[in-house]
Amino acid sequence: MSRKHVNKGLAPRKGDLPQKDCLVCNRPFIWRAKWARDWDKITTCSERCRGERRRKAALEPAR
Repeated sequence: MSRKHVNKGLAPRKGDLPQKDCLVCNRPFIWRAKWARDWDKITTCSERCRGERRRKAALEPAR
């Protein structure tokens, strides 16, 4: 049986984590463990911003 929460050792300080700016709202967001595999692909800070980005892309005429 697998454990739900695995001890990953000591957590780094928040100031030491990588940070990016959201492409939609331009707010900074910090690395999260669940984004570890996809950090290079993550461009928005939340589901809301991701949806907003898709809505804007759908409204723009194709060039």
